[in-house]
Amino acid sequence: MPLRPTRFLSLAAAAMLGGCALAPVDAPPPPEPLTPSEFHAEIRGLETRLAGRCDLTHDMLSEQAAQDRRMTADIREVGSLLRGVRQDLAGLERGGSEPGPRTAQCEASTESGIDNKELLGRSEWVGLPDVGTYLKARIDSGANTSSLSATDVTTFERDGDEWVRFKLGLNEEDSVVEAVRDEWIEAPVERKVTIVQANGEESRPVVSLLMTLGPLREQVEFTLNDRTHLSYPVLLGRRFLLDIAVIDVARHYLHDRPEFPGGESASEAADEEAADRDDQEQP
Repeated sequence: MPLRPTRFLSLAAAAMLGGCALAPVDAPPPPEPLTPSEFHAEIRGLETRLAGRCDLTHDMLSEQAAQDRRMTADIREVGSLLRGVRQDLAGLERGGSEPGPRTAQCEASTESGIDNKELLGRSEWVGLPDVGTYLKARIDSGANTSSLSATDVTTFERDGDEWVRFKLGLNEEDSVVEAVRDEWIEAPVERKVTIVQANGEESRPVVSLLMTLGPLREQVEFTLNDRTHLSYPVLLGRRFLLDIAVIDVARHYLHDRPEFPGGESASEAADEEAADRDDQEQP
């Protein structure tokens, strides 16, 4: 039976309407492509944000490292105090367990404390085995931190830690093993101290070096600063003296100068000591 034209048109219209129903009606237009300048601007913005996060992380790590160094210094100081307490207890035990009069007990404790400490003059020879030289030092209980004369002080990073490179700050008259006079010395920075002066504040690095003085052999923290205008390249403060030494300000060089390869003879050291005594005893 032949299809009528009207039925055919109805079927065609239905097919067209069905296809239209499957097509999206309000699809968003695709984004316009970025121009080269816009693309580079986006990349620069991303790099800036990443760099800011890296700087923040670095600052946090630096602050943590500084806190660790301060904690290490505090632990060392506590250890020194504990050592003094043990020495005092040992002295009390040697003095006997029988309780005595209050005055006698105080005298025994004081004498025992002095006996356990090394007697130093107000100027002494010290040795720096890691550097390979001896130097003259002034003993000063009025200073808190010890100081080492240094020039050309430069900080740098090694394995993520802060280090410092420097030369000994010396005059022509200073006694030293000549081979190390102009040698570079490198050491990790233990911490930094802020020095308040008339012309403002100055931050100085602190390093820990092995030092000998007579029978004493200690790791000593030195502040690095230029002392070439002073008479002694080394100053030993009360943090070094704590619990291990006392000073007789009327005497000099109670301990022999340490020996290092390339150093002067003992007779030359004796002549220098005598000259120092004469200079300091003059009015």
